[in-house]
Amino acid sequence: MKVTVVGAGAVGASCAEYIAMKNFASEVVLLDIKEGYAEGKAMDLMQTASLNGFDTKITGSTSDYSKTAGSNIAVITSGIPRKPGMTREELIGINAGIVKTVASSLLEHSPDVILIVVSNPMDTMTYLVHKSTGIPKHRIIGMGGALDSARFKYRLAEALEAPISDVDGMVIGGHSDTGMVPLISHATRNSIKVSEFLSKDRMQQVVEDTKVGGATLTKLLGTSAWYAPGAAVSSLVQAIACDQKKMFPCSSMLEGEFGLKDICIGVPVLLGKNGIEKIVEIELSDAEKSKMKESAEGVGKTNGLLDV
Repeated sequence: MKVTVVGAGAVGASCAEYIAMKNFASEVVLLDIKEGYAEGKAMDLMQTASLNGFDTKITGSTSDYSKTAGSNIAVITSGIPRKPGMTREELIGINAGIVKTVASSLLEHSPDVILIVVSNPMDTMTYLVHKSTGIPKHRIIGMGGALDSARFKYRLAEALEAPISDVDGMVIGGHSDTGMVPLISHATRNSIKVSEFLSKDRMQQVVEDTKVGGATLTKLLGTSAWYAPGAAVSSLVQAIACDQKKMFPCSSMLEGEFGLKDICIGVPVLLGKNGIEKIVEIELSDAEKSKMKESAEGVGKTNGLLDV
């Protein structure tokens, strides 16, 4: 199992580290445009192998896509990260050209590769990959919902004062501060709805804190977060590589599901060896349906800025 990660910055390097430590891939290739950067990150990570107990080989390359040949899965993290006060949507002009070139270069050397898109604005970049490559939709996956759901569970556990292993919850919709739809009505603690434990006001606070989870970290760190995004990507990669049929909310091309068409947005999917094995349609309340529609309209407007 060969995995390529394009972009050796904080998110890409964290992604490579988590994949290697889980020890399910034979090789991880890190690629970056900055001379020597990916090679240095790969060397540094390989020097942790004996300490962290993994045998995955990590190699680095400066812009040489031939090194990625034969990749089963490729992760696109390329692009500039958010700065404080910057929305994900403001990145579109710069990142669209980068993502389009990266996807094309990957497919040239690995025509059967499954692509995981992380670059922001993530839903729109995922849509761009669909429109620019024309490969089957099950092989193009946007990462955002898996990360947003992890942040949702963190906030739920915080509010419940519970171990995070007790908590389950999911975020669908667009990967943006205004587009996320945390499904608080479906959230549970050991199969018991969180509404049994939390007031309406506290639940609403959890929802709002989740929606600005990325912006909160960007303000604190001065740039985008990397540990949780890297972990989220590694979980998606593992689900595909190990054919786990595991459910995650991921940005997927919809063709009528949830009443939406010709849009990539976060919905529950089953991930296995073929990528997206199934889109899982779940029952939404009227309020959730309304929020999902609003989210899709926002993503659609951003998609309209693309030159496709």
